[in-house]
Amino acid sequence: MDLKNLSDKRLRGNAAGFGALHRQVPLSSLSNQCDFGNENLELVQDVAALNFPKAVILGNHDSWSTQQFSSNYALDNLMISNSAHLFLFRKKDRVQLQLECLGQEHVGYKRLDFPLLKLSIVGGRPFSCGGQQIFRKRLLSARYGIQDMEGSAKRIYEAALGTPEDHLVILLAHNGPTGLGSELNDICGKDWVFGGGDHGDPDLAQAISHLKETTNVSVPLVVFGHMHKELAHGNGLRKMIVVGTDNIIYLNGAIVPRVKRSTNETSLQASNSDGTYRAFTLVEILNGQVNKISESWVSVVGNETTLEEEHILFKSNGQSSR
Repeated sequence: MDLKNLSDKRLRGNAAGFGALHRQVPLSSLSNQCDFGNENLELVQDVAALNFPKAVILGNHDSWSTQQFSSNYALDNLMISNSAHLFLFRKKDRVQLQLECLGQEHVGYKRLDFPLLKLSIVGGRPFSCGGQQIFRKRLLSARYGIQDMEGSAKRIYEAALGTPEDHLVILLAHNGPTGLGSELNDICGKDWVFGGGDHGDPDLAQAISHLKETTNVSVPLVVFGHMHKELAHGNGLRKMIVVGTDNIIYLNGAIVPRVKRSTNETSLQASNSDGTYRAFTLVEILNGQVNKISESWVSVVGNETTLEEEHILFKSNGQSSR
């Protein structure tokens, strides 16, 4: 089984890239843990329409402008009055529309089982911005009843309970957990302030710890994004994979930009100005275990796709190459 982990794209690509990879690599499942854009409903609709198994969790940019859900719904902002009544109609906010579009495939605080693949995806906290504070608390409170980090950790933990015993469990979150380092180039390290710091999600770390201590649920892989591979201020590249002492693999897929235009500097074998070069993180799972993880770049020119580069991040001997 191949699990595709989308990297952060923020208005830099469209669903054509997903179809391109599907033509190039036989995918069994797709996960997306990063921002589609600043509430980019159109791209979310394209992804939702893809006809293969997938799981999605929305990020902070997917709730960039909406701080609370609209309470009254209609087709548009429209006011109608007569001699006796004044009617105010409000359109649905774009966060609500994204969630409705994704339906059960949005895994925030829940588990999505794929019985044929013997795979379960457990979602973390939606709209996360990293760090100690909860981002978009009013959205989380209204939809999920979340008031604090402790309540959030409990919801993630409870989502994993009842996972079929023969399923591989993958935790899918927008941002990674605390405890993976505080250097600016660490997988969740602050690269925009002097001295760095741990910018992971404490609720995700707490949920993982609680699962290990109190259940037999095995979580060999935690997938997230948010923390860009290219560090701020030209400070180099981030560590994108960590294998913990408990052999849990923590994988960051936030390659930004994910889509590049064809130029002479790339290895694209085409002069077509519409050609693009797209990044994907591929996870290969064999016999219920993570076998290989790679960062792959695919060229797309019209309907033609070519796997241009593959950088191995992890092999089944447990050693990460980055």
